[in-house]
Amino acid sequence: MSTDTHTDHGAGSGSGALHGLHRFLLIGKSRIFSYHLALYNVEAHAFQAVVTLGLADSVREAYLADLEKNIGKRVFYSLFSPDHFPLADLKQGKTFKVQLERVVVGTDGSREFQPMLDGQQTDAVCRAEDVRYFRKLGGLEYPAHLTYLLFGEGDEVHIAHQLAEKPNWDEVVTVTDPRDLDPALLGKVPDITIASIDDPHGVVQDSPLTKGQRYEAAIDGAGATIGFTAGRQGWWNHTSLNA
Repeated sequence: MSTDTHTDHGAGSGSGALHGLHRFLLIGKSRIFSYHLALYNVEAHAFQAVVTLGLADSVREAYLADLEKNIGKRVFYSLFSPDHFPLADLKQGKTFKVQLERVVVGTDGSREFQPMLDGQQTDAVCRAEDVRYFRKLGGLEYPAHLTYLLFGEGDEVHIAHQLAEKPNWDEVVTVTDPRDLDPALLGKVPDITIASIDDPHGVVQDSPLTKGQRYEAAIDGAGATIGFTAGRQGWWNHTSLNA
């Protein structure tokens, strides 16, 4: 198992700065999304990306069963790839090896990555059309107000904190009871802005969102708005992200 350090998924050596051993958060149930775990200061991991991966049935079943047992706990799930490749390869389609992990958060905020399925390696398949969102970090100023990316499918809707300037924090939350949401928007992964909360322009220790509280957000900074209730937090990082 591994613990939370800036080497959570290393850049590797000898094959170029953009090659790395990548980790992806798992989020969702009916449609499982994979969210790349970014690191600002490691070039190979300086990307915010949302993809859908074709996974082995054993991985899907183990993830969903374990999530059900830990739904009320601060437990996350990730895929670690022992393959060494540039993340941008996903945009052309790629098959690569992954290992399922349970990520247990300690009372001090540390994370322990626990291999599941006895560390078994299986194939993950990413087609070009499975890359829902892909952006290299940098060149995006802190927003005035709290801003997230909106993604999901059907009744399952998630938001990921937009990674603008550094230092910052990374967070994924599943929302409930979304109102006034055009389903077609989810596939476009727009940004949404919560004007009632100023962006802190830096690192925070805890989420600015309160589970169970209702929020209104503007889509792409325009006039259209949606409402939602903050639900289960599926990822949080304000440490190795900035290291």
